[in-house]
Amino acid sequence: MDRHWVMDYETLSNCFVAVFEHYKESEIKVFAVCSLRNDFSALLKFLQTNAAKQEWHISYNGLAFDAQVTEFILDKQEQLKLLDGDQIAAAIYQFAQETIDLMRNKLFPKYSSYRMRIKQIDVFKLNHWDNPAKSSSLKWIQYSMDWWNVLDMPIHHTEPITNTKDLDMVIEYCINDVSSTKKIMHLSTEQIRLRGTLTEQYGIDLYSASEPRISKELFAYYLSKELGIDKKELKQLRTPRPFIKIKNLILPYIKFQTKEFQDLLEFFQGKILITDSNDPKSGTKGALSYSVKYKNVKTDYGLGGVHGANTRGIYKSDEDMVIMSSDVTSYYPNLAIRNKWAPAHLDKDKFCQLYEWFFDERKKIPKSNPMNYVYKIILNSTYGLSNDANSFLYDPEFTMRITINGQLSLTMLYEMICEEIPDCIPIMQNTDGLETMIPRKYEDKYMEICKRWEDMTQLNLEHDKYQKIVFADVNNYIAVYDWKEMDPADWKALKKKRPDDLYKILNGKFLHASAKCKGRFEYSGLALHKNKSKLIVPKAIYQYFIKGVLPEEYLAENRNILDYCIGTKAKGNWKLEIRSVQDGELVTDPLQKTIRYYVSKKGGKIFKTNPDGREQQLVAGKYLQTMHNVLNDDKTWEEYDVDTQYYKTLIDKEINSIIQKARQLNLF
Repeated sequence: MDRHWVMDYETLSNCFVAVFEHYKESEIKVFAVCSLRNDFSALLKFLQTNAAKQEWHISYNGLAFDAQVTEFILDKQEQLKLLDGDQIAAAIYQFAQETIDLMRNKLFPKYSSYRMRIKQIDVFKLNHWDNPAKSSSLKWIQYSMDWWNVLDMPIHHTEPITNTKDLDMVIEYCINDVSSTKKIMHLSTEQIRLRGTLTEQYGIDLYSASEPRISKELFAYYLSKELGIDKKELKQLRTPRPFIKIKNLILPYIKFQTKEFQDLLEFFQGKILITDSNDPKSGTKGALSYSVKYKNVKTDYGLGGVHGANTRGIYKSDEDMVIMSSDVTSYYPNLAIRNKWAPAHLDKDKFCQLYEWFFDERKKIPKSNPMNYVYKIILNSTYGLSNDANSFLYDPEFTMRITINGQLSLTMLYEMICEEIPDCIPIMQNTDGLETMIPRKYEDKYMEICKRWEDMTQLNLEHDKYQKIVFADVNNYIAVYDWKEMDPADWKALKKKRPDDLYKILNGKFLHASAKCKGRFEYSGLALHKNKSKLIVPKAIYQYFIKGVLPEEYLAENRNILDYCIGTKAKGNWKLEIRSVQDGELVTDPLQKTIRYYVSKKGGKIFKTNPDGREQQLVAGKYLQTMHNVLNDDKTWEEYDVDTQYYKTLIDKEINSIIQKARQLNLF
């Protein structure tokens, strides 16, 4: 049986703790090196066995830290053997601090992954949580996956360990981190298996690779073969642009009927983007902004895409009107493919042939096949990588060709529908698609317009219908798809698996409708780096608008304390503290950087404070909070003392803002 290990290290000034848990079984190995206990010989033997038997280590941010410490121990083992336990711990601690300094300064670690004697899987990198937009500590991921214990280590790394009680506390903390990392590993099983397959197939170590890195590596693999150049040489290629004239990028078929959009086109044609030669990406963010008011709907244009939204409210299909949804299939990849665009430093024909090959191959492969997902990653990531100065696909003009023409082409479809279909109501336009309410008698006309647009652009549209859209804005809404007939067995199985969907039997037919929840209305399947705080709120809003359940009824029914919990993390110099009145005196207790709490009828007030004197209440007003960093299964619901009125106020505010606006517009 494979004996791979989920692991974590704790490095303190005079103490080193290493914990390993078998990646499948419950077997745990604990090693401590300090003046109280010296397991260094056993640890060294264990690590040597791992290396000799090709047993892997699975960690959270291990490539940048834990694996570095492992290599240091193996590298310096002869010198370390001569030292006492506290001296070994001090030597490891010094190296650990140097490694942390390298990370802080964004420098490469001492030991490259290809030099490591023990193979690694880093779930931190694999999930791309090292990306600034998804940046997540292990504590935050513990909170996100409802881990039972999200407590920080109780002893600061600079404090010496002088007794067995403190040592045991460090060990227990390390065991908790290892167990939670093992949980993350299990949640990432399919991703790890996919990366294993790709590593074996392409001979590139992708076990800890994020999706953008997979795209970059595999595109380079195929493109280097297609171009007949070495992959290392390919990876050095770039096309920086000192400036970009937008007029030269706009496709010839882009034309508009109305003055509003003709002015938009004129704006784009007169725009020149300037790029700082010292910062290749500076000219491609925030340099373009334009808004159009058309059919009483404001639509915003920028470098990232188009975003337009009607007034908040409830839009419903009925006997006379229907909500149509149309999305462009693989919009950005297909814009490049159909128009033969490529980064300037790459052979256009070969790049486009390869890009189209990825698209065509994906269509042949069922979604259950992992390679379907791989090709999707490659297709979708290429656009982003073309705007990444560290990528061999870098050419911001290629990026701008896609994003500018993507916005203008979609706007053409938007204008064609609104101008040619009487009484149509635009609801939203967002990057690669739009939703419009039209009279049912014009459905054929709608499809004919879409077909003309497809012929003009050589792109394909995918269509859906909605029963209802509960709409706050372009990023926050609930959309309920139209009813679809299902086989009774499938219907019953799905009802058990996804009970929140809509189900009914009509005239002997089994009908099902799913809902799409976006932004602050999203409550299931959230990515672990996102903030899942107060899930009770979107859950109750969904139940009200889609199932007709009153908020007070749902709150009385939902007794899952985690749905009421809130997660907060303090960044930089900010600190967290809780202030409460005890025996008539105000007491302030410091809190850790990442916390889990809920709003309660009794408790304290949590503040975020800064050394410069600034401070913020996490929950404004009269409401109190109770910490919940450690779950307690023995507590009854009444003992939690949740202030349900606080949550109901939030739910009612959101519901009422949508209902009131809907009534004003005669939509509800």
